[in-house]
Amino acid sequence: MAFPSEPKIQILTTPEYRESYSNSVQVRVNVWDFFLVFGTLHQSSETEVEVRNFQGVYLSPQQAKALLTLLQQNVQNYENTFGEIKLDPRMVGPVH
Repeated sequence: MAFPSEPKIQILTTPEYRESYSNSVQVRVNVWDFFLVFGTLHQSSETEVEVRNFQGVYLSPQQAKALLTLLQQNVQNYENTFGEIKLDPRMVGPVH
């Protein structure tokens, strides 16, 4: 039995494409999709932090799992090269 060949993938950048920096990601999950909300944290005082959300992205469960795998591989490679990434336990919030 012959298997179909892999399709040729062409990656194009649309005029709407933007790159942004985010140091805040909120995740909301339901039965149909994962919703990632990207933003930036702005700390105005020791007790006040403002999160300015600028982009929401919906992912299918399959794409979310593929992203998880890619991120795990890349974080491991980064840590093997540069050392362990330390997380501030105060900044790891709940999943919405």
